[in-house]
Amino acid sequence: MRAFFIGRFQPCHLGHVEVLRDVLKEVDELIIGIGSAQESHTLENPFTAGERMLMVSTVIDELIEDMLKRGEIDRRKKVYVVPLEDIYRNSLWVSHVLSMVPSFEVVYSNNPLVIRLFREAGIEVRKTKLYKRVDYQGTEIRKKMIEGDEWKKCVPDCVVRIVEEVGGVERIREIANRDV
Repeated sequence: MRAFFIGRFQPCHLGHVEVLRDVLKEVDELIIGIGSAQESHTLENPFTAGERMLMVSTVIDELIEDMLKRGEIDRRKKVYVVPLEDIYRNSLWVSHVLSMVPSFEVVYSNNPLVIRLFREAGIEVRKTKLYKRVDYQGTEIRKKMIEGDEWKKCVPDCVVRIVEEVGGVERIREIANRDV
């Protein structure tokens, strides 16, 4: 079975990792949509689609290796990471997604709008667990970056490296200073 999971991954955090671990145990292949791909350099979407694709791809590579070592999966899974731009027309959004990614049988999401739109299109949707939702959410992690609080414990080490390579914390702080 091939599944679809969408997120903005601003940045990819440990909550995402746990959800991806759960989903990979259930499916043969996974399509990960990088939502709002056209957005970057804002407080809500500071990272580019390319940076987020790198984060997610690196996380997936490490996660699959770990799952293989632990015996959680018995073979390498196929994972596709696809950037998806917003179209700002909810009634057409599912058709847009279907035109941009390989076919799939099920969607994993907790987002009420995503759930509704896919169910209206007749596609099965499964909810995922929420892991430490207070700590593991992009808004809080970005806030910690701005305020100089400890954010690194909320994301995988490979994401820390990518954020540091692209000057992500400095970018977010500069954006926040312009907006204040």
